Amino acid sequence: MAASAELGNLAGVRHIILVLSGKGGVGKSTIATELALALRHRGKKVGILDVDLCGPSIPRMLHAQGRAVHQCSGGWVPVFVDQEQSISLMSVGFLLEKPDEAVVWRGPKKNALIKQFVSDVAWGELDYLVVDTPPGTSDEHMAAVEALRPCRPLGALLVTTPQAVSVGDVRRELTFCRKTGLQVLGVVENMSGFACPHCAECTNVFSRGGGEELALLTGVPFLGSVPLDPELTRSLEEGRDFIQEFPKSPAFSALTSITQKILDRTSTLLS
Repeated sequence: MAASAELGNLAGVRHIILVLSGKGGVGKSTIATELALALRHRGKKVGILDVDLCGPSIPRMLHAQGRAVHQCSGGWVPVFVDQEQSISLMSVGFLLEKPDEAVVWRGPKKNALIKQFVSDVAWGELDYLVVDTPPGTSDEHMAAVEALRPCRPLGALLVTTPQAVSVGDVRRELTFCRKTGLQVLGVVENMSGFACPHCAECTNVFSRGGGEELALLTGVPFLGSVPLDPELTRSLEEGRDFIQEFPKSPAFSALTSITQKILDRTSTLLS
């Protein structure tokens, strides 16, 4: 690992995970949020860095809208979303005057804010920093990767939906990871079937298996499939802890299994 002086405010962060996808609307923020909650329930201290500057949805998902960001001697203090201060969050959503205000910025200004988020947020000691990214392989991704590159360990979690169009876009994201030297932790297939809230039977509303097939063809680990679950959707909209409240849900089983695989992979590949 690089010297602590070079890492600055990230010196106390043990593992960094970028949540990526070449496609919008696949549920990166959902997976990032639930991963953070699941890690918290495993006794980990977690930070979330929301660099989806044009669609900062994680403050709402964690019931943290309208909170203020303060300054300390080490930089910006992230927003703590629970009393135990086990999950901290930094998002451009905290910097907007109004929650529905559009971020109409050109690339250089976006890149500068991402670099400032990486260097100036006083995260303290964290087991995991989860970075939620916008869709694609744009300037924002390059800015985030370059700013975080001195940090090791650093890995990518790719999110797709089962459909071929989404899988094709995520395949390009895999190429991005290889070109930038990012270690791929694995692929998650989100919205993989619909879990009935009455009988828990899972129906394949879209297709199924695209994420697993992509992982097999490209030689990266497949971490699991997360079904559509009305309770998960409701929990995110209301800022509630799905992992704590719905342990009998099929989505709970999928998310906790994925979390365990990430814990295993980060301990063996990235430590």
